[in-house]
Amino acid sequence: MANIDSIDLSILDHLQGDGRVAITELSKRVNLSPTPCTLRMKKLEHAGIIQGYHARLSPKALDQALLVFVTVKLKSTDEATLRAFNQAIKPVRQILECHMTGGGFDYLLKIRVRDMVEYRQILGGVIGELTMVEGTHSYFVMEEVKETTLLPIPKARPQSR
Repeated sequence: MANIDSIDLSILDHLQGDGRVAITELSKRVNLSPTPCTLRMKKLEHAGIIQGYHARLSPKALDQALLVFVTVKLKSTDEATLRAFNQAIKPVRQILECHMTGGGFDYLLKIRVRDMVEYRQILGGVIGELTMVEGTHSYFVMEEVKETTLLPIPKARPQSR
């Protein structure tokens, strides 16, 4: 955040709301000409602050309406076990997110599938087959009240002189 000013923050805010905005329109919104606006975007991309541009797809339209959160408790949490679990989970396309947590369980998974049959295949055929897994709990989403990928953009800090 040290080298990000209010214009960069404004660019980030506009881009995360509409990643397909034309550079001419974005430059108007942030009060820059197109060339400096493009240079700032490139700087933000190069710094890893902008990590990519994606289309947001409808799970229901793609027959992936069932959303399940799964807590996973491992038998052990040594580095080798954690690494093995991470590697086993990463290639499973239906597991959208995997978070290592502190507290009563070790991982929280976000799984998106077509139906209960597909979910059982993931739970029994993938997660349940992992020897390091001690137990799981599944939480089926009945209604998605809020889901966003938009991060709250902080206000620019005044520059010290």
